[in-house]
Amino acid sequence: MRRRPALVWAGALLAVLVLLAACTAAAAVSISRRQHRHGGAPSASAARGGCDAFAAGRWVVDESYPMYDSARCPFIRDEFACARFGRPDTGYLKYRWQLDPPCAQPRFDGLALLRMWRGKTVMFVGDSLALNQYESLLCMLHAAAPGARTTVSPASGKIDPSYTVRFEDYNVTLVYYLTHYLVDLVAERSGRVLKLDTIEQASNWLAADVLVFDSWHWWPRTGPTQPWDFIQEGNTVVRDMDRTKAFTKALHTWANWVDANLLHTDTKVFFQGISPSHYRGEDWGASAKKTCMGETQPLNGTGPYPGGPIPQQAVLRSVLAGMAKPVYLLDFTYLSQLRKDAHPTKYDGGIFAGDCTHWCVAGLPDTWNVLFYGALTGQF
Repeated sequence: MRRRPALVWAGALLAVLVLLAACTAAAAVSISRRQHRHGGAPSASAARGGCDAFAAGRWVVDESYPMYDSARCPFIRDEFACARFGRPDTGYLKYRWQLDPPCAQPRFDGLALLRMWRGKTVMFVGDSLALNQYESLLCMLHAAAPGARTTVSPASGKIDPSYTVRFEDYNVTLVYYLTHYLVDLVAERSGRVLKLDTIEQASNWLAADVLVFDSWHWWPRTGPTQPWDFIQEGNTVVRDMDRTKAFTKALHTWANWVDANLLHTDTKVFFQGISPSHYRGEDWGASAKKTCMGETQPLNGTGPYPGGPIPQQAVLRSVLAGMAKPVYLLDFTYLSQLRKDAHPTKYDGGIFAGDCTHWCVAGLPDTWNVLFYGALTGQF
């Protein structure tokens, strides 16, 4: 019996659709594997040529830097305001992260970013390293639109637990929300309890269109600077536990919240890579007694960092890889490890008395935001 032409065309169309579905599935598998390796959605250039903008590069002097005059930025807190407190050298301001081929050099456009974010809320959630990046971004946007009207809330600038700057002419709201552990820290009759499996404060993050998270800096703290007395998971309460294990449990709680609340939304989610400190000279091949104090040049970025990766980086990548919601890992660790010169040291208004943890603004966090912008706009 001869087949009808319509049936022949239908069969051919079905075969094409099956073939396309197979190709799409194969591509999805490829992307999924890449996500598991990097801990986030791959960029377009990574999918094409394996570009790793966070590792395939080196620090080079660029006389067009810094990207703005920190004295003209009204948003820099004392702890990051190195120039305000008399840092005499300026070389740390002149370094640009130069990507190796096949990576294309990302370009930052503050006006384009304000227009892209029109009507949106962008929130940085985490500890003072998230604040470091947040204030750098505020300065970069302010430099791009110096005449734009801004509203600060609260007017005092106090963070309790959040702080907001709104660019009125663009209807863009940028929020910093302070949380050292992402999960809940609750004052109870027995004392201050860090709850590894609850994250009720996260209801404050639901209104954001873009979320940038960070954590780890506070997890190793002990003694007077440790802000909790007990750790609780379920009905089990302990005085202490392995901090990496606790960090891992908290990250899984955060990941479950993201998947449950943001999976079917347009919210873009990023996680800031673990920011390094420079208190141990042996980490960069110097004397064990050496710190970042007096350092004025970065390390040569042609090889691995002598001190190796931060162990908790692997924990973070593993948790992100298991999530249903795509989370882009802003993997700043390696390029920041090379910048032993970029800390406030004693030029922080006397707040930390030798700070080798945070970063000067202007400075290294501006590069973080260039790469953040590159990720947002698909430049790599």
